[in-house]
Amino acid sequence: MRISQLEGKRVALWGWGREGRAAWRVLQQRLPALPLTLFCPAAEAAAAREETAGSLDVRADVDGAALAAFEVVIKSPGISPYGEAALHAAAQGTQFIGGTSLWFAEHADAQGTVRDTVCVTGTKGKSTTTSLLAHLLRASGARTALVGNIGLPLLEVLAPDPAPDYWAVELSSYQTGEVARSGAHPQVAIVLNLFPEHLDWHGSEARYIQDKLRLVTDAQPRIAVLNAADPHLAALSLPGSEVVWFNQAEGWHMRGDVVHRGAQAVFDTAHTPLPGRHNRGNLCAVLAALEALGLDAVALAAAVQDFRPLPNRLQTIGTCDGITFVNDSISTTPHASLAALDCFAGQRIALLVGGHDRGLDWHDFVQHMAHDVPPVEIVTLGANGPRIHALLQPLADAGRFGLHAAADLAEAMQVARTALGGQGGVVLLSPGAPSYGVYRDYVARGRHFAELAGFDPEAITAIPGIGIA
Repeated sequence: MRISQLEGKRVALWGWGREGRAAWRVLQQRLPALPLTLFCPAAEAAAAREETAGSLDVRADVDGAALAAFEVVIKSPGISPYGEAALHAAAQGTQFIGGTSLWFAEHADAQGTVRDTVCVTGTKGKSTTTSLLAHLLRASGARTALVGNIGLPLLEVLAPDPAPDYWAVELSSYQTGEVARSGAHPQVAIVLNLFPEHLDWHGSEARYIQDKLRLVTDAQPRIAVLNAADPHLAALSLPGSEVVWFNQAEGWHMRGDVVHRGAQAVFDTAHTPLPGRHNRGNLCAVLAALEALGLDAVALAAAVQDFRPLPNRLQTIGTCDGITFVNDSISTTPHASLAALDCFAGQRIALLVGGHDRGLDWHDFVQHMAHDVPPVEIVTLGANGPRIHALLQPLADAGRFGLHAAADLAEAMQVARTALGGQGGVVLLSPGAPSYGVYRDYVARGRHFAELAGFDPEAITAIPGIGIA
């Protein structure tokens, strides 16, 4: 649905975060006579009325009947379409869309393709991969937009002048279905990996995977760049797209630390600024996408040396009293915590895990910790800390690692320092769980971690390269 097609319809906004504000601004500009209603929490209602100078009918109470009064509801990504209110309204004919859907519909050509656009999704590594993609596109001399879930809503850059040569778009599982609903087809779509995540939003692991894959199954990109090492992706059949595989011997893949294109050794990643082996592996996805765009990926590979890593993603924030503090606050799954732990093999580690409990299964984490574990002291915290602690206790009792409990992050930092015993090492915040309930988001959690470690939180939060350059 294009923005012009909203004219004359009963339209509401649902959510007043940055995405909601972006949608309101665009509609004010494109359809100034369109009456709008906003549904948002009571705590945000007064601010929304003031910010919009009374141009919005702001309602703090939302239920299925209220939503069903509208033909179209433009909802913020964090609001699940599987909740009772949304399902009730959808059954009455209300159409739910998001800013992502509107942007793609606006940018599609006559054949429905959004040209010069590369979408990136995956459970782990998508932000770094999208940022790296933008970095290498810029290294080719192309004006490139780094946008989407990484921190710049698409509707904030609806019609820049001049337009960029390429769009590098990060999409969360909340947004991938929006591309399909737009009726548009990205030129290239990258899917990195799939692990259970966001089950409270999607309702089940099966639906999470289904929603994530809609970027390639339903949106039918011209070219789908897929990870051959992921079993969910390897099993896909995509007759509507050309499929390019990475992590496969015939294509872009890693051998040790060296990136190969087929049999050709291209680039040694051992001393690159990419944090973690999984992110080095995702360089293969980026190079495959560049090649799909018709660029010389082999020549561009070396430009990764100038890449600036993103905050809150295996981010070394400093060393104090022999202890190195690493901020991986964006880690919200047990698999992400394991990947982070692997980055510091051979070092003494105090690993901080736990946060909001959304019912993810930690048994794979526990099984990994039963074998081939580096010297580690594990500190559990947060709402799911006691559950993780109970699962790990038998292994700790058997002497596999040290295990400690903390009520919150401040106590966990004290416990971690004590556990390392003044002998140096790494304090690694890789919680494997969201920050909800204690922090506004993972960024606020990372800032608090930096502050507790004795560093300036302002110095660690800027996302390099976001926007158009």
